[in-house]
Parts: sequence; structure tokens; C-alpha cells
Amino acid sequence: MERAGVAEEWTAGWWWFLVTGIIWLLISLIMFRFNVTSVAAVGVLLGVVFLLAGANEFASAWSRRAWRWAHVALGILFVIGGFWCLVRPIGGAVELASILGFLLLFKGSMDLIVSFMSKEVNELWWLGVIVGGFEILLAFWASQTFIAARLSLIVLWVGFAALFRGIGEIVLAFELRSARRVTSPV
Repeated sequence: MERAGVAEEWTAGWWWFLVTGIIWLLISLIMFRFNVTSVAAVGVLLGVVFLLAGANEFASAWSRRAWRWAHVALGILFVIGGFWCLVRPIGGAVELASILGFLLLFKGSMDLIVSFMSKEVNELWWLGVIVGGFEILLAFWASQTFIAARLSLIVLWVGFAALFRGIGEIVLAFELRSARRVTSPV
């Protein structure tokens, strides 16, 4: 009986992930249709994305007990970043483009290291090498001096991140819903 109660608690908010997944898909659609000539609009859109990401982290903290403090802390950081981008949209977009180069270099390097270290136990280690190399190439693209090229990378990066997050949350919602049906007492 205890196990069913835990499963029901974990799956109770399945619909929230469906709603946020659809919102993320809409954001990705907006980002991919965006014209990068308006730097201020990119900053405002990034601010909205950060605010929604913050709301999503608060929802994750509400629906899960594990790592609740980390979700709340990340939610607070996203909300602060979102308001900052809304107040200073041009600065927010340009500075995020600058930071993105370092983020991609770090992430690509870590993906390469993990891929080579897991070569013996992971048959798909080469996929991590490809992704890590691609991320490092994107890091150099993001670090160039042409602001228009940086901002186009930001639009693509945020658009794809929102697309994959939306798909992931919708899949999670339906997995939680099916798990709820299986564990519910009849």
C-alpha cells in the first residue's frame, strides 16, 4: 500500500508537464520564426524563456521531493535572469551570446571526456564524440566578434533547447500518466 501511495504522489502532476511541454513547443516555434535583426526582441524573448524556465523549475520542486532545494535555487536564478533580460534586453542578448561560447566549450569538452572514458561500457560512445566536437565548433562560432552571428546562434540554441525540452516534457507527462493508470487501485 505504501508503494502505491508513493507512485500516486509522483504521478499526480502529470498534466503540468503536458502544459509546460506545449508551452515550450510554442516558444520554439516563435524562436525559429524570429528575425535576428531586432536585438531587443531577442533579449525580451530570452527573458520570457527564462521566466518560463523558472516557473518550470518551481513546478518541478513542487512535484518532487528529491533535490527540491536545487530546483528552487535554479528557479530563482532563472527568474532573476528573466527580469534582467526584460529590463535590459539588448545587454541581455549580447551578454548571453558571449557566455554561450564558454558554456559550449565546457559542455563539449565534458562530452568528449565522458565519451572516451565510457568507451569500454558504452557502444554508442562515438555519438558523444560527435556531439562534443559539434559543441566545441559552436563555441568558436559563439565567440566571434560579429554580434549578428552570435545572436543567430542564440536564436537557434534557445529554439532547439525549447523544442527538445517541450518534446521531453510531453513524453514525461504521458509516461507519468500511464504509470498512474498502472499503479492506481481499481
